[in-house]
Amino acid sequence: MISYFSELRYKEVIDVRTGFRLGYVCDVEFDDSEGRLISLITPGRAKLFGLLGREDDYVLPWDCIVKIGCDIVLVEAKGEFMRRKRQRRFIFS
Repeated sequence: MISYFSELRYKEVIDVRTGFRLGYVCDVEFDDSEGRLISLITPGRAKLFGLLGREDDYVLPWDCIVKIGCDIVLVEAKGEFMRRKRQRRFIFS
């Protein structure tokens, strides 16, 4: 099976142990000096339908990924999933 990075955005991430749906992949951390993927990032849950922002993003290290299928990514955490605030990026022209 051949896949592209852009297709990861359409794959839902599910924890194998609990069945908890973590959301869809929104970003990937890539180490360009070693040429490997470090982690997948899924957005945190919306607070009050998104009006109050979002919770911290889930950062899923590459070693916790069990299987990448055609429409889902199965992960297994060794403990609690790492969370991180989303960095704001401003683009000015």
